[in-house]
Amino acid sequence: MIVLGLETSCDETAAAIVRRRADGSGELLANRILSQEDHAPYGGVVPELAARAHIAHLDRLVAEALDEAGLGFGDLSGIAATAGPGLIGGVLVGLMTAKGLAFAHDLPLIGVNHLEGHALTARLTDGAPFPYLLLLVSGGHCQLLIVEGVGRYERLGGTIDDAVGEAFDKTAKIMGLGFPGGPAVEARARTGNPDRFPLPRPLTGREGCDFSFSGLKTAVRKTLLDLEEVTESDKADLAASFQKAVGDILASRVEAAFAMAGRRLGPEPRLVIAGGVAANAYLREKLKSLCVARGASFIVPPPKLCTDNGAMIAWAGAERLALGLTDGFALSARARWPLTEIASA
Repeated sequence: MIVLGLETSCDETAAAIVRRRADGSGELLANRILSQEDHAPYGGVVPELAARAHIAHLDRLVAEALDEAGLGFGDLSGIAATAGPGLIGGVLVGLMTAKGLAFAHDLPLIGVNHLEGHALTARLTDGAPFPYLLLLVSGGHCQLLIVEGVGRYERLGGTIDDAVGEAFDKTAKIMGLGFPGGPAVEARARTGNPDRFPLPRPLTGREGCDFSFSGLKTAVRKTLLDLEEVTESDKADLAASFQKAVGDILASRVEAAFAMAGRRLGPEPRLVIAGGVAANAYLREKLKSLCVARGASFIVPPPKLCTDNGAMIAWAGAERLALGLTDGFALSARARWPLTEIASA
């Protein structure tokens, strides 16, 4: 089956087409992403500007994706779109576009949970078999789950305050590094000393798999205020120290999650990391080393498929369509939609 996927939950406008074969393997046929640049002056995403950009560009991206794949609407098996969670104005743009296209071309509609798109991407890129441990890390989400199947997710832990991507963005803003913060902090950290500033590692060593990043963010601000004159070298060292602290926190919580999941992950345990923060090379290597040490497989999609994209929505749609899971035109957009509330076949 061949599915068109639309993603408009935040500030990426995206359309992609995937093929899901009968054996469950997948192929990315087209992938178009427009990363909006209107938000940088504000240091964060402005919902109204994001929605307007989706309206302005989504139709063109759909046409480009079809052209790239050499397909027409008659070749599609279904149309998938993010139905939540996300900025409600943006979600509405993508979902209403998908409804119109599905109605006009008599195609099944599949409303996809944005987080499920991230959760299943490794099955498109690496053919990851169920079950696996998922670390979902992005600007709005930070959680650990056992992925048992399509629509079957058990949450082991999550953040009690800020998401890790939000912590990166706010740290970059505090340090004057620009937006988006994740790539800015990572770039500055490459030349810094990660051991110069003794930043805290909240919740590490405690029972459970929950995260906390608010205290770490506050420590970065206090460290800057305590410096008499902040040099570029200071910023590099602080960025590196922050990034190392985040890596230690994630590794600690993943270790706890492996212990909590136990035999439920099977004889060959796997860790999948997904979401925009998974594009950070330092964090990928940190978690890869952890998996090697404990004899677990480590799977991470290519960086361009870690951040928000249409391919993950198309693939999740294809996985659900293969199970006969489709939606009617009464489907509503949702600003909040926990991954554990998704129904499976």
